[in-house]
Amino acid sequence: MYFENKLISGIFVKRYKRFFVDVLIGKKIITAHCPNTGSMQGLLIKGNKVWLSKSNNPNRKLKYTLQIIEDDNSKVGVNTHQTNKIFLDALENNRIKEFNKNIKIKPEVKFGENTRFDFLITDKNYKAFIEVKNVTLVRKPKIAEFPDAITSRGTKHIHELVKASKKGYEIYIAFIVQREDCDQLSIAKDIDPEYSEILSKSVKKKLNILCYDCKFSTKGIKLNKKIKFRL
Repeated sequence: MYFENKLISGIFVKRYKRFFVDVLIGKKIITAHCPNTGSMQGLLIKGNKVWLSKSNNPNRKLKYTLQIIEDDNSKVGVNTHQTNKIFLDALENNRIKEFNKNIKIKPEVKFGENTRFDFLITDKNYKAFIEVKNVTLVRKPKIAEFPDAITSRGTKHIHELVKASKKGYEIYIAFIVQREDCDQLSIAKDIDPEYSEILSKSVKKKLNILCYDCKFSTKGIKLNKKIKFRL
């Protein structure tokens, strides 16, 4: 996944109204769009280094978008809109070895009346739904955690995936850790015990879990290596 333009570095000042962040660039404070409605626990610390992208769209009110925050010398991708692009790039370039390289990929596929899954992949006698989750939270060294806030939407997706399994679909949740400093992922039971419980039960009902970290460069972010998952 490549950025539209070269990123611009700055210093984080504050976040407010969920979608706005103030960033110091040189001697000027600019307001940028924050494309992450989660808590971003542990990241929103005044003085942290950040990177922004600038849009080429002349009609955008906020020209800049927050893309990366540095946490303890580690870059963290916070733009949840990029997560599916990172995963799609990996699918298209056969970097996810759990899937055949000849699969057909369809994004944003409707299931039932009120659900859309991030991806449907098919190949001859095979069909699978994949729901992708962005992960940024780290509270212990090298251990990523999800979620960073109560996620009723995430719980709903698990229920719907189990329904899809009963209709003959393989089902997956792909946790994309937009960091380079973790070697495993666990579920934050203390933050959302309901999500933890339903995920644990669903793994026993053929829900497959994928966990990958990411690699950062000046041009973009790509899926890197598989990491361990622990309930």
